Amino acid sequence: MIKNVYLCSLYNVVVYLHLIIIKVGQLQERYKSYREPQKFMEAGVYPYFRAITSKQGTEVEMAGQKVLMFGSNAYTGLTGDERIINAAKEALDKYGSGCAGSRFLNGTLDLHVQLEKELAEFEGKEDCLCFSTGFSVNAGVLAVVVGRGDYIICDDRDHASIVDGRRLSFAKQLHYKHNDMEDLENILKTLPKEAVKLIVVDGVFSMEGDLCKLPEIVELKHKYNCSIMVDEAHGVGVFGREGRGVCDHFGLTDEVDLIMGTFSKSLASIGGFIAGDADTINFIRHTCRTYIFSASDTPAATAAAMEALHILKSEPERLEALWKVTKYALRRFREEGFEIGDTESPIIPLYVHDIDKTFLVTKMAFDAGVFINPVIPPACAPQDTLVRFALMASHTEEQVERGVQALTKIFKELEIIK
Repeated sequence: MIKNVYLCSLYNVVVYLHLIIIKVGQLQERYKSYREPQKFMEAGVYPYFRAITSKQGTEVEMAGQKVLMFGSNAYTGLTGDERIINAAKEALDKYGSGCAGSRFLNGTLDLHVQLEKELAEFEGKEDCLCFSTGFSVNAGVLAVVVGRGDYIICDDRDHASIVDGRRLSFAKQLHYKHNDMEDLENILKTLPKEAVKLIVVDGVFSMEGDLCKLPEIVELKHKYNCSIMVDEAHGVGVFGREGRGVCDHFGLTDEVDLIMGTFSKSLASIGGFIAGDADTINFIRHTCRTYIFSASDTPAATAAAMEALHILKSEPERLEALWKVTKYALRRFREEGFEIGDTESPIIPLYVHDIDKTFLVTKMAFDAGVFINPVIPPACAPQDTLVRFALMASHTEEQVERGVQALTKIFKELEIIK
């Protein structure tokens, strides 16, 4: 009897281990042929996960050398500001390193509440919610504010977080050609007038640097009874009064129902927010899964974002410096014959139109002391690969000129420009 029980137990263990091996083996079998990154590693042009050993600034230390940083989203140049660092340190001392829970339960600090109040006022809305990341704002909000019988209509170059958010929603998903208002209207014509229809669009498109056509979108909103959500991730700190964003830039804040933004770019921290009317924010606060079931933003990150917001509001010269150096860079790239598309922002796309050359440009630029980012599918269409040159308020014209000259030499050597 004991022997039979032992054999039976041993058999069950063997079967269990065999099943585990089969499952692990299936995953290994599926992904062992994924070697696309290794191809570029072997060619010596792999451009990702490059370790920086200093603060983010106009110059950073990498691989034992200093390189010019034109690959950052820190448009205000505040990531190394001592005032922000000290605010984060003070919050760390007072509140500790984390909140050990979600905002919904034990993770709300008076810091979070104060930042939300200030952001709502800054964005001209009744209320605001802060999230742990900007990605989780779009992914969570779009999943709950529209549902069955509703429609989400997106620009086909909207950020990946918007794409994932709409996928999580039960609403019907539609998209229109980039900044093509005729295509958008043709879609809206087919939809029921009484249905909830949410147009979701980037204020500034993060790879191409162009702006959404918000005035035209607002006209269509009224014509077809729609709502609008604008992602201001790359607009806050860049456009509008005191850096309020693209909605303020166009004078259309009151026409936009929901405004989303992040802290990881101009606000020198990590996190994100959604601002809107009190009733909609109240609904999101109590139903959004990425808000309810995510740990709250750390005290240090929250304090850093709030201090950056204060600086942004009190130092208009920072935006003036950003636009001065941006206009200089735009002029110089055009003079040298670069194809830069329709950018109207500190994001300057330098089109390459070839994946292999895009990686090669990135590597050659780094060897020349210039850090830029490659943009390949799915971040762009296969025929539209580019390198992304982004500016900060703290860049000097001399630094930009060094970058332009280095890239001009590389683009000519690779016969991308004449």
